[in-house]
Amino acid sequence: MANDEHVALLKKGVEAWNAWRRENPDIRPDLSEADLVEADLRQADLRGAILSGAKLHEADLFKADLSGGAILIGAKLIAADLLLADLSGADLRGANLFAARLVYTDLTGADLTGCYVYGASAWSLKLERTKQQNLVITGPGEPEITVDNIEVAQFVYLLLHNEKIRDVIDTIGKKGVLLLGRFTEGRMVVLERLRDRLRDLGFVPMVFNFDKPETKDFTDTVRLLCNLSHFVIVDITNPRSAPLELQATVPDYMVPFAPILQQGEQPFSMFVDLQNKYDWVLQPVVGYPSVDRLIEVLEDKVVRPAEAKFNELLTRRTNQLRVENV
Repeated sequence: MANDEHVALLKKGVEAWNAWRRENPDIRPDLSEADLVEADLRQADLRGAILSGAKLHEADLFKADLSGGAILIGAKLIAADLLLADLSGADLRGANLFAARLVYTDLTGADLTGCYVYGASAWSLKLERTKQQNLVITGPGEPEITVDNIEVAQFVYLLLHNEKIRDVIDTIGKKGVLLLGRFTEGRMVVLERLRDRLRDLGFVPMVFNFDKPETKDFTDTVRLLCNLSHFVIVDITNPRSAPLELQATVPDYMVPFAPILQQGEQPFSMFVDLQNKYDWVLQPVVGYPSVDRLIEVLEDKVVRPAEAKFNELLTRRTNQLRVENV
């Protein structure tokens, strides 16, 4: 049970509480099972506090400091506001985070094992070394389903319960076409015409323009989009980042890559190596003298070969294991 004096001090307000904490840094507050429903705990110093089983429904914990090994085992944080709260190193095993607001929350090194996260809003969390196991993503009365990552919990739940989400993902896999290239310096017309023609052919164009600094974030983005695509059209005309992005995607994803190149330009030196090593990089490169001609031949020279390669790769993936008994 909670220390009544500690609970009473906290209920006097954050200013009085924080002053007491500064004067008594060696005392570990015991607020276990305390009734703190709708409490205003904004920027409260709760470092190392024991809050196991505490009732924190709709509590305002904006920028609260719950670091230093705070214990919140089984705490009821239903609809609590944890915006910018510091929970680094906290023990949240079995805590109820139903509909809690977790935005820019620091969960570095925290233990979330068995937390109930149905309806939680999780954005831009700090999750280095965070233990995430058996997070319950389903609501009351539903069969229990668990995941091991709070940031994907909502997405997985939507996949399970929202047919439209599943249809969207299925549509992207069947019709999504990623357009890669450097569409600058007057070459935006190439991108726009490609995009319009692909829409006319029933595809969903996704664009990643390389006129940006090369960073890990951009590499991760193109890898994700590539993995979702039916096939990829990559314009290797005057490339800047395309060589690095192709090196990061082609070896790992069996997705047709259809290269196009403006006539008069030369492909980057290592592109031939990718073609020779990975048969899902289509040959030959389609050289186009003008945008009009590219659009004219796009279906026959780019789309149909890419579709054929997609079907070939699909068959290859679904082939049953062959065993020769000797």
